[in-house]
Amino acid sequence: MENTKDLTEHSSRSEGNRGDSFGMFDGYDSCSEDTSSSSSSEESEEEVAPLPSNLPIIKNNGQVYTYPDGKSGMATCEMCGMVGVRDAFYSKTKRFCSVSCSRSYSSNSKKASILARLQVTGKPPTKKAKVLQKQPLVAKLAAYAQYQATLQNQAKTKSAAVSTEGFNWGNYINSNSFIAAPVTCFKHAPMGTCWGDISENVRVEVPNTDCSLPTKVFWIAGVVKLAGYNALLRYEGFENDSGLDFWCSICGSDIHPVGWCAASGKPLVPPRTIQHKYTNWKAFLVKRLTGAKTLPPDFSQKVSESMQYPFKPCMRVEVVDKRHLCRTRVAVVESVIGGRLRLVYEESEDRTDDFWCHMHSPLIHHIGWSRSIGHRFKRSDITKKQDGHFDTPPHLFAKVKEVDQSGEWFKEGMKLEAIDPLNLSTICVATIRKVLADGFLMIGIDGSEAADGSDWFCYHATSPSIFPVGFCEINMIELTPPRGYTKLPFKWFDYLRETGSIAAPVKLFNKDVPNHGFRVGMKLEAVDLMEPRLICVATVTRIIHRLLRIHFDGWEEEYDQWVDCESPDLYPVGWCQLTGYQLQPPASQSSRESQSGSSKQKKKTKSQQYKGHKKMTTLQLKEELIDGEDYSFLQGASDQESNGSANFYIKQEP
Repeated sequence: MENTKDLTEHSSRSEGNRGDSFGMFDGYDSCSEDTSSSSSSEESEEEVAPLPSNLPIIKNNGQVYTYPDGKSGMATCEMCGMVGVRDAFYSKTKRFCSVSCSRSYSSNSKKASILARLQVTGKPPTKKAKVLQKQPLVAKLAAYAQYQATLQNQAKTKSAAVSTEGFNWGNYINSNSFIAAPVTCFKHAPMGTCWGDISENVRVEVPNTDCSLPTKVFWIAGVVKLAGYNALLRYEGFENDSGLDFWCSICGSDIHPVGWCAASGKPLVPPRTIQHKYTNWKAFLVKRLTGAKTLPPDFSQKVSESMQYPFKPCMRVEVVDKRHLCRTRVAVVESVIGGRLRLVYEESEDRTDDFWCHMHSPLIHHIGWSRSIGHRFKRSDITKKQDGHFDTPPHLFAKVKEVDQSGEWFKEGMKLEAIDPLNLSTICVATIRKVLADGFLMIGIDGSEAADGSDWFCYHATSPSIFPVGFCEINMIELTPPRGYTKLPFKWFDYLRETGSIAAPVKLFNKDVPNHGFRVGMKLEAVDLMEPRLICVATVTRIIHRLLRIHFDGWEEEYDQWVDCESPDLYPVGWCQLTGYQLQPPASQSSRESQSGSSKQKKKTKSQQYKGHKKMTTLQLKEELIDGEDYSFLQGASDQESNGSANFYIKQEP
């Protein structure tokens, strides 16, 4: 309940200002220096000259305002948000402007619909509340408002100078008329499964930045455009005027469902630019909000819950060895940001040998996973766990689809097509080199394999990163032939005959295609899987069923990556801002020219880090095994591999 007043024109202000059901506060009228007093003579007995506009007001304990001359201070009603002379407030604590506000504060529990949550008693202000409108207070508030406005303008000037140097999703999307992939496309991201029908025209309550009142006030805004977590908002009353439109995260702490102000005792004040546009703002809001949608009352709670992650620092996992792709190593969770894990290999003394991936990545597993499926694993030189480290519970890891290997199944030597984890922009001719337990396969890229198999990598049979023979041809994707193969253009029929090989049966590949919602041209934030600590501004440039071609804005196509639509390495626009992760902006022409050399070198170095084990001879490998490595085989591959099943619309073989 709120004992506040309707906004009316200066010339027709009535003595009996009635209560308003929208928590409306006529702050501008009561704070204007040229406002003539319409109060009774009793209320105007005391006349005090207006204070200088540059007189500062000191804020004590978050509520009381005291003047430097030691005269009467001010207080803010915790129920309705009214600011007034402290001595006129109710009770010893001076927390409320009236008895009704005090009682309402303790019994307020109204929720339900938009209009119901906006209801208040509508009682006229008490005599004590009228004291708030004395002319001396008007002068003091005007002085304080002008002082605050000066500070805000200075702050805005400084922030504007800073913001132009950084990347801003809103400006980027507006200036290029881009569209962003909806949050519902990312099931692993916060709110991905409970986003609901949040869309354009949804109404919310947000801070009113177009004012200079001494207290923080709010106003209702509508969503003009959505871009991931970000929304372009327009204050109610501006109609088609986009002059004060602004971008913000819909999951931000200052975004509330309509009715929150009434329930929280916060004032609703129309923006200064349009304050005189309507004489009855209550009627305007009733008309605008009837039948409108707003956020669920528990929206902020859902956001908070969706950003709780089960992985914690000091947990131990098995993860792909980034320098020897064919095996896993033990690593420890160093930090968790938005579900992304910074893993430090257990033997790293200075804790700089790390690896980034999402907690749902197919590259991490519970301790003992490698031995259970027959995967190569590098035993740690550390004989016992360090204090505080503990094994991650197996149920926290992403589950793969169960498969039946008892009937017709993949066999060693079968040919297929696979995304090269060392060059994610290519799909290559590949061979199944080893069949592991639980549906896992060790795969090698034809023409690029080391004799000892140290560059094999692991995909699950349902992985979206492996495809049947002919997939690229049917879907008009360039297939990378084996290195050194000269009979071009490459033809599978000829190659199978020349090598005496057979193609893996099409029916063994998973052909499920989820209704993912991605469209060509959509913007998103994506991990650079060749440098997985980086998340960049990116665009979907091709869609082949469930396979997405991701382009990093500002960079050449050679850096593009094939990624599954359910990959945990794709995020909605605004994810980095929401979680506090650093976003890499698009490369400008000048930065591309200056960075292309170093970037290509970095890419080369990265590949060398992964491929460095190719230089290991068979003898060296045997010596390493003798020294204690358990020779089994890993879930290598790339971070892009999804836990969903792969899909191929390809003609079935007769």
